[in-house]
Amino acid sequence: MRRPPLTDTLLAPSTTMSESGPLLALDNVSMLFHTRKGLFRGGVVTAVSGVSLTIARGETLALVGESGSGKTTVGRISLRLLRPTGGRVLFDGEDISQVPEERLGWLRKRTAIVFQDPFSSLNPYMTVSDLVAEPLVIDGVNDAAARRTRVRDALAAVDLTPTDRFMHVYPSSMSGGQRQRVGIARALIRNPEYIVADEPVSMVDASSRVEILDLLNGLQLQRGVAFLYITHDIASARHFADRIAVMHLGSIVESGSARQVIDQPVHPYTRALIAAVPEPDPANRFLRRATERWQDTPGLAIHPGCPHGGSIEVPAVLLEVPGEPGHSVACHLEPARGR
Repeated sequence: MRRPPLTDTLLAPSTTMSESGPLLALDNVSMLFHTRKGLFRGGVVTAVSGVSLTIARGETLALVGESGSGKTTVGRISLRLLRPTGGRVLFDGEDISQVPEERLGWLRKRTAIVFQDPFSSLNPYMTVSDLVAEPLVIDGVNDAAARRTRVRDALAAVDLTPTDRFMHVYPSSMSGGQRQRVGIARALIRNPEYIVADEPVSMVDASSRVEILDLLNGLQLQRGVAFLYITHDIASARHFADRIAVMHLGSIVESGSARQVIDQPVHPYTRALIAAVPEPDPANRFLRRATERWQDTPGLAIHPGCPHGGSIEVPAVLLEVPGEPGHSVACHLEPARGR
C-alpha cells in the first residue's frame, strides 16, 4: 500500500525554529540515581557519565548499546523528563537543564517520544481517537471538529487507513504493530521537531519492524523531524540513522557516521556489538570467538575487557580517529601518553 501524502497541517514547519546551530546539544551531561539499601544505608548509581552529543535538524542519531548502558536515560534527559545532575542540555540554543517544569510548555509542544512498549504505553480504556487527540486537549484545542481532522491526518500519516475504521477502536483489538503506529501518530499530532524513538520496534513482530522503520524514515524525509533512535540493534541503526553513538556503562565510547562505525569500528565494545549480529556465513564465526575472549578479560572501569589491559587511572577521552573526520573513539592510553 502506498503511503498517503501528509497534509499541510502536519507538514507545516515551526516558525520559532532557529536556523543556526544544532537543534539539540548535550554538553558533558551526567546523571546519578540515589538508591537505598535497608533503612539507613544508601548508595549512588551513575547512569550517565560525561555524555556530549549533538543532533542537527532533520538528522537521525542512533544511540546504541546493551540494556543498562544509559541510553533511555539520555533520551529522557534530552526531553527534560529527567533533570541531569551535571552538564547542560541545549534545545534550539536554550539551556533547558535547569528550567522549572512549569516553564517548559513550549518544549513539550516541539518534542515527543515514542515508547518501547506499545502494550503498556496506551491507555486501554481510551479509543484511538482519544489517545491521539489527548495532546491537543492538553494544549487547549477545544474545537472538536478540528481535533478530529488532525487525528485523521495523523492516522493517515502512519498508514492506519481507512481512518474511520480505527478512530473508535480500543488498543486491545489491535496488533502490536498497529498499536505502535498509534503511538507514533500521537507523537506526531503536535507537529514536533524532535522525537525520541525508544526501542520503537523491539516489541513488535519481525514483519512490522521494517514497516515501522520505513514509516519513521519517510516521516523524517517529508517533515524534517530530528530523531534520537535508541536501540540495542546495531544492524537496524545502520539503515535508519545518519550517525551512530555507541554507549557502554553510561559513557559514549565511539561515534561517527553510520558507515564509519559499522564498516570501520575501532573500539572493542563496538566490535563486540557488531559481532553479536547473527551471521549466516560460517566463515565469519571467528568474530564470535574474538568477542568471547574480549568479554572474558578483566578490564577497566569504563571499558571492561579492553585488550590493552593494565591499570590506567586517567579517564577515557574521545579522540578523533586519524584519517576519519567525524569519527571518534574513547581511549585511556592515548591521553596517558600525551598524544
